[in-house]
Amino acid sequence: MTSPSPAERYALSREQRRRPRLAEFASTLKFDLDPFQRAACGALDEGRSVLVAAPTGAGKTAIAEFAVYLAMQDPDAKVFYTTPIKALSNQKYQEFVDAWGPDDVGLLTGDTNVNATGRIVVMTTEVLRNMLYADSPLLDRLAYVVMDEVHYLADRFRGAVWEEVIIHLPEAVRLVSLSATVSNAEEFGDWLQAVRGDTDVIVSEARPVPLEQHVLVGGKMVDLFDSSGQAAANRVNPELKQLARASRSLGTRSQRGRRGSDRGGYRGRGRGGGAPGTGRADRPDVVALLASKHLLPAIVFIFSRAGCDQAVRQVLRSGIRLTDASERDEIRQVVEARVRMLRDEDLAVLGYWDWVEGLQRGVAAHHAGMLPAFKEVVEELFQRKLLKVVFATETLALGVNMPARSVVLEKLEKFNGEARVPITPGEYTQLTGRAGRRGIDIEGHSVIQWVDGLDPEAVAALASRRSYPLNSSFKPTYNMAVNLIDQFGRERTRQILELSFAQFQADRAVVDLARTLRKQEESLSGYAEAMRCHLGDFGEYSGLRRRISDLEKEAAKGNPTHAQRERMQRELVRLRKQLRAHPCHGCAEREQHARWAERWWRLQREHDQLSRQIRTRTGQVAKRFDRVTEVLSKLGYVERDRHGELVSTSAGRILKRIYGERDLLVAECLRRGLWDELDHAGLAAMAAALVYEPRRDDRGIEYRLPRGPFRAALEATGHVWSELDDLEREHRLPGSEPPTAALANAMHAWARGSSLGDVLADTELAAGDFVRLAKQVIDLLDQISIVADGEVGRAARDAIDGVRRGVVIDTLAG
Repeated sequence: MTSPSPAERYALSREQRRRPRLAEFASTLKFDLDPFQRAACGALDEGRSVLVAAPTGAGKTAIAEFAVYLAMQDPDAKVFYTTPIKALSNQKYQEFVDAWGPDDVGLLTGDTNVNATGRIVVMTTEVLRNMLYADSPLLDRLAYVVMDEVHYLADRFRGAVWEEVIIHLPEAVRLVSLSATVSNAEEFGDWLQAVRGDTDVIVSEARPVPLEQHVLVGGKMVDLFDSSGQAAANRVNPELKQLARASRSLGTRSQRGRRGSDRGGYRGRGRGGGAPGTGRADRPDVVALLASKHLLPAIVFIFSRAGCDQAVRQVLRSGIRLTDASERDEIRQVVEARVRMLRDEDLAVLGYWDWVEGLQRGVAAHHAGMLPAFKEVVEELFQRKLLKVVFATETLALGVNMPARSVVLEKLEKFNGEARVPITPGEYTQLTGRAGRRGIDIEGHSVIQWVDGLDPEAVAALASRRSYPLNSSFKPTYNMAVNLIDQFGRERTRQILELSFAQFQADRAVVDLARTLRKQEESLSGYAEAMRCHLGDFGEYSGLRRRISDLEKEAAKGNPTHAQRERMQRELVRLRKQLRAHPCHGCAEREQHARWAERWWRLQREHDQLSRQIRTRTGQVAKRFDRVTEVLSKLGYVERDRHGELVSTSAGRILKRIYGERDLLVAECLRRGLWDELDHAGLAAMAAALVYEPRRDDRGIEYRLPRGPFRAALEATGHVWSELDDLEREHRLPGSEPPTAALANAMHAWARGSSLGDVLADTELAAGDFVRLAKQVIDLLDQISIVADGEVGRAARDAIDGVRRGVVIDTLAG
C-alpha cells in the first residue's frame, strides 16, 4: 500500500480540521442538518461564498448561524447580518444576544445604534451600503456578510441597495445570500460568481414540513389535488372540478331567475357543508372549523387592513374563546411588560382595551397600520403558541418568524394601489410557506376559501409553481452617482455599473468582460510599478521607444513616396534625439524597465480593445448613469478638475450624505437656502411633505398648512421640484411626483407637542402609519442635521427631538 502524497495528506488534514467545526455546530441544533444545509455550511467552511434558495421555513437561517459560528472561532473576525426590515433586524439581534451574549452583538437600523463595534452586528441593508460609501472603520476585519431575503433586490424602490452592497464589499468578504425559491437561482448565482468570486449555488425545493392544500367550500374542506393515489401528481381533485361546474350552472340560473335576490349566494353561516353557490363560510365559522380539525394555530391572510380589524371584531362578537385561564394570565403578563411605557391617554386612542380583549381570546390582527409595539406583541404571543388565530395582510410573509399549522387565503387577488390583480406564484409560495412548524407539525395546511367563479385548474397551477424569477431593479440615483464618482472617478464608475445584476441580465457577457478589465487594470498597475525609474518617467521614455519602433516598421513596409520617406526620417531623427536626452536613457536598469514597459503596452492595447468592446455593448444602466451625471454637471454637483477628471463639488459632497427618493431635491433646497427661515416644527413639516407617498385620493386636494414661513418655503420647494422635473425630462430621465403637504400640518402639530389623539383625528391615519411616517421624517432630519450649516442644522436637531417622543420614541425599535 502506497503512502499518501503531501497534497493528499494536506487535503486529508484539512478535511479533518473542517469536520469538527461543522460537527460541533450541528451538535448545538435541535434538528439534524438537511443535505442542502450541510452542503452550504461545507462550502462556507472551505472559504467560498454561497447562495441558498429554499422555501420559507426550510431552515436557511441555520446556514447564516454557521457563518456567525465560523466568525466567532477567529478572534480577529467579524460578521454582519443584514435584513430588509427593521422588525426582522430586531428579532435577529435578540436571537444572537441570547446565543452569544450582549457584549459581542450589535444592532444598527438607523433608528437604533447598539454596540456598533461588536463582532456580530445586525443591520438593515441600507446601513451597510452607507458604511461602504463612507469607508467606515467598522468594515475592518469583516469576514462574512449575511444577506437575508436577498430576493428583495427585485424591489423597485429599495432593490438597488442590495446590488450596491454586493458589488462594493471587499473581495475577501464571504457572502451568504439567502433567498426564497426563485426560478433563476443559477443565473443569479452566476452573477455572484462573476462579481464576488467563488460562490456555490445551492437550491432546495423540498419543504421540511409537507404542505396539504385544500379549498374551503361553504363549511366543507375539499382537497385541491386528487389524493386517490391513482392519479398523476398535481392532478386537480375531480370532486372540486364537479363543484366548480355546479357553481357555474347555479350562478347562471340565479342570474336569470332571481335578479335582485341574494338567495343564489348564501352569505350566512357555513356550518354543515354546502355546495358551490352556497357561498363562503363567515370568519367565526372558519375559525371554529379549523379548531375542530386541530388546524390551529392559523394565519388568515386578508389583503386589507380594515378587513383584518373587522375579522377580529366578528370573531369576538361570536363569543369564540380559544385560550384557557393560564394562557390568558401569561398573555396579560407579556402585554403589560411590553407596553408599560405607553401613556394612558395614548392607550385609549390606540384601542388598547379591545386589542387586549382579542389577545386574551387568542385572536389578533397584524398589519402595517398597527403600532409597532402592538405588532411585536402579536408576533411574540404567536411564537409562544398563546395566540391561535392571526388575521394578517401579506406583510407578515416578509421575513418575520411566525410559522403556523395552517394558512388560510380569503382571496387569490389583491389591490396593488391601482387595480385588483391576481397574486403571483411567488406571493402564493411566500404566504403558504408559513404553514407547517418544523419539529412540531408532521404537515402544514393551506386553505383557499371558495369564491364564485374560482377555477380549480388555475388554483392548482398557482399552487404547483414553487418559484418566480428574480429580476434586477437597479437604477443609478443622484446620490449613488456622486458617491461613486468621488470614490472611483467616472470611467471606473461606469465599469462598476457594468457589474450590476441589471446589466448582467441584459447582457451576461459584459459582466465577464468588465471583470477581465478589472483584472487587467490591477496588472497594469503592477507593471507600472515594476518599470518605475528613479531618474524619470519611464512610461514617457518607453512611449518614445514605441513610437520610434512603429515608425521604423511603417517605413520598412510598403513603398513610401520620397516626400513620405523624408517626413519619416525627420520624425525619427527628432524622436531619437528626444530619447537620448531623456533622463531614463542613462539608467543602468534601462532594459529591465523596458521589458516591463513592453508588457504594460501590450496589456494596455488589449485593455483599450476590451474597453471599446464594452462601450459598444453597454446597456441602459450606464446610459442612465450618463444622463444622471449630465444633470449633476448642469447643476454644479460635479465638475472637471485640472486633469479633466469628473469630481464632486462642495454641493456634491452634501448630496453624498442625502439618501432617499428625493435626494437631489433636498440637496438643492439646502443649497439655495429655501428652508433657512423654518423653525423646528416647520422643518419637520417640510420633511413630512418630502417623504410621504400620497394615496390616490390625496392628489389634487387643498390641505391646511402650518402658519408662518412654511407656506412660502413649500411654494419655493415646489418651484425647485418643477425645475428639476423639467431638467430630468430634458435628459430623458423619468420625472417624479411633486411633494405633497397632506400630512405637513399633522407633523407640524406633533413636533410642537400636540397629543396623539389630536394628530390622528386630523389626519385619519392609523397609528402605525403615523409612527412609520415619523421614523422616515426623523431619518431625513438626521441627514439634514449632518450636512446643513447654521440655523437649518440646529432646527433639524430640534425637530428630531420634537418628533421623537411619545409613541414614536417608545416604538423606535419596531
